[in-house]
Amino acid sequence: MKGIANRVWLACAALALCTPALAQNFPAKPIRLVVPLAAGGGGDLVSRMIAQKISEPLGQPVVVENKPGASTIIGTELVARAAPDGYNLVMATSSHGINPSLYKIPFDPVKDFTGIAFIATSPMMLTVNPNVPAKTLKDVIALGKANPGKMNYGSSGIASIVHLASELLNVSAGIKTTHIPYKGTGPALTDLIGGQIDMMFASPIPTIPHVKSGKLRAIAMASKQRMRAMPDLPTVAESGLPGFEAASFYIVLGPANMPPAVVSKLSAEVIRASELPDMRERLALEGADVVAGNSQQAIAHIESEIARWNKVVKFAGIKAE
Repeated sequence: MKGIANRVWLACAALALCTPALAQNFPAKPIRLVVPLAAGGGGDLVSRMIAQKISEPLGQPVVVENKPGASTIIGTELVARAAPDGYNLVMATSSHGINPSLYKIPFDPVKDFTGIAFIATSPMMLTVNPNVPAKTLKDVIALGKANPGKMNYGSSGIASIVHLASELLNVSAGIKTTHIPYKGTGPALTDLIGGQIDMMFASPIPTIPHVKSGKLRAIAMASKQRMRAMPDLPTVAESGLPGFEAASFYIVLGPANMPPAVVSKLSAEVIRASELPDMRERLALEGADVVAGNSQQAIAHIESEIARWNKVVKFAGIKAE
């Protein structure tokens, strides 16, 4: 037993001595950034933008790999189980904060990861069909209270950020509206425009063109601050529900126990890229707000999102599909 203990101690000591050298030479090969979602969505877009911006200064390609499935669990688990050497990263989005309340996931969403950087948030926008007699959030809430269960809202699917944002409104405003789930944001928006459903929270990216054309009426943004693309549109908090926020997020994570020097290097590059003028401009056009937060801010935000959505899921009695 003594011999085994000595060997373990020597191995640990050797690793401690090697870590600074490994960090100094990092990266020595391409880095994989896993997107646990299908290509074409917000997480994929942000990942490719960041990968392009940090590849040159790091001196190695950052390769984006889409690994969708099981509400982002499949791709995220790949990184949770990978070697903590900085060569396997994952782009965490809103599902990372929602899944723990709905599924028995095969990893701890906080303890099994190292925060790298908090890139941006993409807040939800509440819109209604123009035939709904509501121009403000107060109007929407008044209608909901006067007609319990009669107003309905669409979503991109059960337990999506779009679904939970509406349930958060029900909880916060003390109203009851009926959920109509769809298989994606596109079909739900089509029915919202057609008048089959009354209202919906959705990403500004596909929604703003319909607001500008008059096919939908914008009510409020579920964000801390007003959106640059629509500065006259108030936030939900400004409209009478303080503290109301519902947004997807883009946070780069690595496996737990990464060398601090490697984390520092990756974090600095991702934050630098996030703050570049052309990145800020592009993300603003896509309806996202740059945060450029560090490792600690990334983990803190995930913890707050898990707590936020756990309360909503329990109160609303939401079950996974």
